[in-house]
Amino acid sequence: MNSHTLLPPSPLTLRPYQGEAVAAVYQHLRQRGDNPCVVIPTAGGKTPVMSTICCDAVEKWGGRVLVLAHVKELLQQTAKTLRQVAPNLDVGIYSAGLNSRDTDHAIIVAGIQSVYRRAGELDAFDLVMVDEAHLIPPSGEGMYQQFLAEAKVVNPNVRFIGLTATPYRMSSGIICGPEGEKLLNHICYEVGVKELIAQGYLCPLRSRAGKVKANLDNLHIRGGEFIASEVEATMDCYTLVNSACDEIVELTRSRRSVLIFTSGVKHGRHVASSIERVSGEACGFVCGDTPGLERKSILQRFKTGELKYLANVNVLTTGFDAPNIDCVAMLRPTNSPGLYYQMVGRGFRLHADKADCLVLDFGGNILRHGPVDDLQIKTPGQGSGEAPAKECPECLALIHAAYATCPECDYEFPPPKQETHQANASNAGILSGQVTDSQYDITDTAYYIHTKRGADESAPKTMRIDYQVGWNDWQSEWVCPEHTGYARSKFEAWWRARCRESFPGTAQAAVAMAEAGCLAQTKAITVRSVAGGRSEKKPFDRIVGYELGEIPPRQDGSDECDGDDLACPNWPPDDDEIPF
Repeated sequence: MNSHTLLPPSPLTLRPYQGEAVAAVYQHLRQRGDNPCVVIPTAGGKTPVMSTICCDAVEKWGGRVLVLAHVKELLQQTAKTLRQVAPNLDVGIYSAGLNSRDTDHAIIVAGIQSVYRRAGELDAFDLVMVDEAHLIPPSGEGMYQQFLAEAKVVNPNVRFIGLTATPYRMSSGIICGPEGEKLLNHICYEVGVKELIAQGYLCPLRSRAGKVKANLDNLHIRGGEFIASEVEATMDCYTLVNSACDEIVELTRSRRSVLIFTSGVKHGRHVASSIERVSGEACGFVCGDTPGLERKSILQRFKTGELKYLANVNVLTTGFDAPNIDCVAMLRPTNSPGLYYQMVGRGFRLHADKADCLVLDFGGNILRHGPVDDLQIKTPGQGSGEAPAKECPECLALIHAAYATCPECDYEFPPPKQETHQANASNAGILSGQVTDSQYDITDTAYYIHTKRGADESAPKTMRIDYQVGWNDWQSEWVCPEHTGYARSKFEAWWRARCRESFPGTAQAAVAMAEAGCLAQTKAITVRSVAGGRSEKKPFDRIVGYELGEIPPRQDGSDECDGDDLACPNWPPDDDEIPF
């Protein structure tokens, strides 16, 4: 197949960006002699793009195509899609895992493990397409290199096309590079996560971190990733496992399908057992040693909704398609941005029964790598570099590392060389700039007098209100009865929405009146989170809405609000004012 004979894209029905990807591949093959790569997010639909190119190569140009993958689920999915979109195509499968060794077909979908020594047996191909192309080793005698070198011997004009959601590796950075150095040479088309969410093709994401975090400072890196034994030893802590599982169960009571990534086999089994103890429901567990039939049965139960919780170790990061997943819990820290992305990506798919996907990060991955649509990719030898986020020491907001002044409290950061940063925090937004509103029912409310740390005794005090939104989870806000100007006006509006009594002049009086039952009950609150707006120790979210109960009557029996009396007496009144 010669590049000058290429025709316009196939008229198969594609999403707009998928059609753009196909056209970009054809333009690359026309104009360049090296190998292109297409980047489409997980669940964005790479298989239809591959299928279109396969159809065109065979039906229009009389060519022959090999599609390579490393996971049998991907092989089955690709072959099924090809047969659906083009029933007349001659599609075969070569995979020992699927007990199929087709060779004489126009299109062969093959497992790289099965064919990397058999390029000659399979005869000449015009196109070789590599799914999950980020798994191609960067150098050496890897299976992909060995097969593709032999394929060029059979047909020197064979062209290679890579498709991936994550065009980088842990140890070597971006997978594309100069011809002769890397197999793939140029990203010809790329579409982002946030763009596809905005267009309605991917599921919106929300994120939340665990309250109890492991100390990851002592983990060592080997081959670009944390040493597995150290990760499991750190994460498989009784307190951490139980705390995480308590939170997972509490935060997913309204969720249907919760996929949990764990740090090792022992850790995974402990997590599954703890989830079952806390929730009273079964929690599936799969790892590399799970027998095939048992694994198939567990995954099927999870996909159909029979099984709500599923924990796994290293087996469900790629090639696992379960659109019903509406929560991803990461109990595994990773130094790989690609692995982090693949874990989160399991929740990208749309499903009729979910409005969004909740991402629970217990491994500090979001803060380590940045929002999933703006990953911080380091090249070899680059070092740790500046953290993608940093914590404000004044208000504890977690913000983008580029800020010189905190947008929350106007704190001015010292020069970078004086900053300190703990990398084991994870309360960062899963999408950059993402605003998430969450409503919580209130089970209890507490009121306190608050004095700013380090402030003089004569400084104005505030009233802190704590709302209980979970077993041991609280959301706080502060109102300012002793301040002037805007802060006082804001307090008066807050007070008048809840109380018919006159405005108190001190925080002490406001707390006393609240504890005496003068305020309407707060039944629910709406909390707004902005990506990059959380802190390491405690969520730094803003309460933006309330569901209030009925406002109590005035203590004197009147139903009228005394709106003109802005300087009410201290509360409670002096003893000589009590009528008995």
